[in-house]
Amino acid sequence: MAKLNTLIDSLNAVFGDKLVSLKTDLDEVTIEIGAANWLEAAKTLRDHAELRFEACVDVAGVDYSTYKDGIWEGQRFASVYHLLSYAHNWRVRVRVFALDDDFPVIASVVDVWSGVNWFEREAFDLYGLVYEGHPDLRRILTDYGFVGHPFRKDFPLSGYVEMRYDAEQGRVIYQPVTIEPREITPRIIREENYGGV
Repeated sequence: MAKLNTLIDSLNAVFGDKLVSLKTDLDEVTIEIGAANWLEAAKTLRDHAELRFEACVDVAGVDYSTYKDGIWEGQRFASVYHLLSYAHNWRVRVRVFALDDDFPVIASVVDVWSGVNWFEREAFDLYGLVYEGHPDLRRILTDYGFVGHPFRKDFPLSGYVEMRYDAEQGRVIYQPVTIEPREITPRIIREENYGGV
């Protein structure tokens, strides 16, 4: 607990009013940094002697549009970074909200932690988060012709297009989804002596 308090004190001392919020839950610290201050804050998190977060071990996109049963009041998209300090043996979670829900842009931190390259590409691909300054921001998990971003809460379960090989044309083609929506109600089978002798 002393180490956690030291981390909290250091974060408050270094960032002061640049911290949008600082929360502790289950012995984990989560801070929120404004998008305008993110790139500078990332460098400070890495380089400041009291913090020294040398590694970013994960980056995740988040769509808050249906968070808390749709009662969420705030920006829709965020990028969440999990940082690790080898020197101090502590972790912090950093959340940065994109300012525009229609075109979510967040500064890339590839120049700060080179390992985030593919993580940012994944969040771009699945959530549509644009990382400004990323050296190679393109899809990484979905096909190049894929339409939309499948982890967004408003993305249809069946998608927008489907691809298939057309033998007559001798190539892969894209066409509108032809899946008929249907409701499947499972049948419950009860046996008198199920599980017994």
